[in-house]
Amino acid sequence: MIIAAESGGSGAFNLLLLLAIPLVFYFLLIRPQNKRRKEQLQMESSLQPGARVMTTSGMRATVLSVDDDGVLLEIAPGVEVSFVKQAVMRVLQDDDAKGADAEELDLDEDDDDRDDAERDGDAVDLTKDDAAAGADADDEDGDGEAKAGAKAGRKSSD
Repeated sequence: MIIAAESGGSGAFNLLLLLAIPLVFYFLLIRPQNKRRKEQLQMESSLQPGARVMTTSGMRATVLSVDDDGVLLEIAPGVEVSFVKQAVMRVLQDDDAKGADAEELDLDEDDDDRDDAERDGDAVDLTKDDAAAGADADDEDGDGEAKAGAKAGRKSSD
């Protein structure tokens, strides 16, 4: 009884809350999604040959031709693939395309340096043998290989 008497004025609050929830959903979820969809449709309809684009899978390409529902993209010189227009995520500006290619080249150079270091013999030896660990420490003197061989010989004769 007492609870019902105290909540008599909360009926208006409950009604306002029921009306506010759909408004919040509209302004936070539905409206931004509709706006993004319109922007995507506008971008798809404005695609022209020669434009640099990025697909939803992250591939950068150049538009060769545009059909009603698809585009022909060149992902590498002489490599042409056909995509639906919805697969194009965005059109890249010249600054974006050059910056992204430069970043890729920097990453490729780092990978090449790492590969060169491994080929030159600077690779880390991951053997579990104690003799190999001692050989790495003694290798700074230049005679580490001879000492490692001697240690390995002692172990095998013991």
